[in-house]
Amino acid sequence: MGRGIFGSPAVRGFNGFVVGLLNAPVLGSIMRRGFVKIRYVGRRSGKTFETPVNYRRAGDDIVINVMAPDAKTWWRNFLDDGGPITLVGFDGQDRAGHAVARRDAKGRVTVTVTPG
Repeated sequence: MGRGIFGSPAVRGFNGFVVGLLNAPVLGSIMRRGFVKIRYVGRRSGKTFETPVNYRRAGDDIVINVMAPDAKTWWRNFLDDGGPITLVGFDGQDRAGHAVARRDAKGRVTVTVTPG
C-alpha cells in the first residue's frame, strides 16, 4: 500500500503547522483539547517518530480515530498486542502509555492508549 499524499511534503508541512499551533502560547491550549503529538518507535526500523493526531478522551484512555488508515502506516506499529507510545506534552507533560490498534468490519481504525 502506497503512502500517497500522506507522505508528501505538503502533508509534512501541514503536520509541522499543527505542531506549531500546539506549541503556540494562546492557540496551543485550545488546540491541545483535541490534538496531541505522539512519539513511538517503529517496530521494523527501530527509529523514533513523532506525529500530531486528533484524539478524544474515553475515561482514563485516549482514543485516536485514524483518518484514511490505508494511506498511513504509523498505526500498524500498534496491531496485535500493541506497543509503547508517548503523548508529548499531554496535560503539560509527556505521558507514557500502551497503544493498541484495532480495525473494525467497516475498515475504520482506532488506536486506544491506556496510561501507564
